Amino acid sequence: MLVLSRKKGQSIMIGNDIEISIVDVQGEQVRLGINAPRDVSIHRKEVFEEIIAENRQAAAAPVSPDMIKRIKICNNTS
Repeated sequence: MLVLSRKKGQSIMIGNDIEISIVDVQGEQVRLGINAPRDVSIHRKEVFEEIIAENRQAAAAPVSPDMIKRIKICNNTS
């Protein structure tokens, strides 16, 4: 893991198009500003872990034949 020190108002770049700025520092809390392309997903880690867990649950859930028919109908009307 790369560890960098930055002060309020300073930034780091990830690649050519992702900028992370230090917006504010109050005690142990740091506020970050993130500029990135719209196609880059940005989540707090705890939210990201919840998304992964929900996706795993959904993938493991059984799918009924009726649900498959409804999905096919929806795909044919798009």
